[in-house]
Amino acid sequence: MTRSARALFTILGLTALTIALSGCGVGGLSPIFPEPVSPNGQAIYNLYLGISIPAIIVFVGYEAALLWVAIRYRRSRQPAGYTPPQVHGHTGVELIWTAIPLVIVLTIAVFSFVALQNYFQPINDQQMQVTISGHQFGWDYDYGNGVVVHQEGSLTSSVEPFVVPTHTLIKLQFAGTDVIHSWWVPAISGKTDAVPGYYNYSWMKIDRVGQWRGECAELCGVGHASMQIIVQAMDQPDFDAWMAQQKAKATAAASPSP
Repeated sequence: MTRSARALFTILGLTALTIALSGCGVGGLSPIFPEPVSPNGQAIYNLYLGISIPAIIVFVGYEAALLWVAIRYRRSRQPAGYTPPQVHGHTGVELIWTAIPLVIVLTIAVFSFVALQNYFQPINDQQMQVTISGHQFGWDYDYGNGVVVHQEGSLTSSVEPFVVPTHTLIKLQFAGTDVIHSWWVPAISGKTDAVPGYYNYSWMKIDRVGQWRGECAELCGVGHASMQIIVQAMDQPDFDAWMAQQKAKATAAASPSP
């Protein structure tokens, strides 16, 4: 085996080892996204993998070819005045390296469009609706029954959770009260902007008890980093008990003092 071939195989081996080791504790090919817990979150996760895996293959193949050419045709191994084979103007090659990227980009566009149409349109068959309002610097969750959770931002402690029941299709309506904010909980849904004077919509349906974190994904001022999001899913009986407590608190706060 020649030195150039050994170098190429070494580089490919190190690349494969890096990808394999990335699966230890950081999510493998998906270090950005946690395990999705809602169908639209799952759609984003699947799309992410569908784009990332071919992208990694293309990247590794391209870099391997580039290194092979650089090593195989390096000047120190060639006679004086040597000119590498030229393929410029070759119709077949030009068509191939134009068609392949076009097919890849169009495939990504089609799958992205299908995911947007299937999972990120306003729904009308919801079992529950919550209006989420973003402000500098926090979130208000209005359940439409007099209960509003105020999730004020903090950099030093956990914030008040947004509580939802499991196995329930929840329509989310977003609004901004001052500037544009963006509600993002990666395990649940994509980024959805909260825009002043305009409603955006998303939804969730979480089928297991747990707590998931997110953050504002739109630079909205000096307190942007404090706009944490915590979503807590409870079984229906626990949620009903929590809601009863919140209604009691709201009633007590609204009652005039003696």
